[in-house]
Amino acid sequence: MRNTAKITTAVLAAGALTLGLSGCGSDSGSSADADAPLVVAASSVPHAEILNYVKDNLAAKDGLKLEVKEFTDYVTPNTATESGEVGANYFQHKPYLDDFNKKNGTHIVPVATVHLEPLGLYSNKVKKIADLKNGATVALPNDTTNEARALKLLALNGVIKLKAGAGNDATPKDIAENPKKIQFKEIEAAQVPRSLDDVDAAVINGNYAVESKLSPKDDSLVLESAQGNPYGNFLAVKKGNEKDPRVVKLAKLLKSPEVKKFIEDTYEGSVVPAV
Repeated sequence: MRNTAKITTAVLAAGALTLGLSGCGSDSGSSADADAPLVVAASSVPHAEILNYVKDNLAAKDGLKLEVKEFTDYVTPNTATESGEVGANYFQHKPYLDDFNKKNGTHIVPVATVHLEPLGLYSNKVKKIADLKNGATVALPNDTTNEARALKLLALNGVIKLKAGAGNDATPKDIAENPKKIQFKEIEAAQVPRSLDDVDAAVINGNYAVESKLSPKDDSLVLESAQGNPYGNFLAVKKGNEKDPRVVKLAKLLKSPEVKKFIEDTYEGSVVPAV
């Protein structure tokens, strides 16, 4: 059984805010003590699972003590990393991080890209994307970059057409053509899988799809291509901690052939190694 601490979002959010305001950091998460465990904030699937594989099979050989804390949202891991409550996080891609740093004044930087989770469109009501009816409702993740990513997926598959220049902050307001008059329901990313019975289709982040027992490879109506995809997920730290010896060791292990094989064998194409 994995020794992973599960923390409620509300408690951690409050704790991260308090730490940020007081300027205090956790000694277990900061880079002050290279012999202390490196505490890493992670989404449950696949990030915490990958980290626990490293912890259970690889870390000891490199003299790395690793502690994994699971989070259910996309905000607290960054605020906890900024405050020093944790030493690193592993859950996000670059467009999301850039937007988060800009909006929140945080200083999180990527260290090592590990994997890609292809975004997909899922439905309990239709078998093909062409079967979406006029006026159908499609759920989207409501954070800035993932909503734009979802709209781009729909545009690439002919459901809508986006305005010229629509970028990583696109919203339904940036739709130029919507021939089927699709209605969009914007939902917090972690909750989108639960909406499947209430909508005609939903665009779901790969980690939440896998966590909900959906196979991006087998169950999606359409799926992002991994080729040239800018949404690789990475290990990240607060700027200045990139050379923490524990972070350097973990980054090396996450890029190792052993982790690549673990991802390929465990997720069978639903999660794709970036190595």
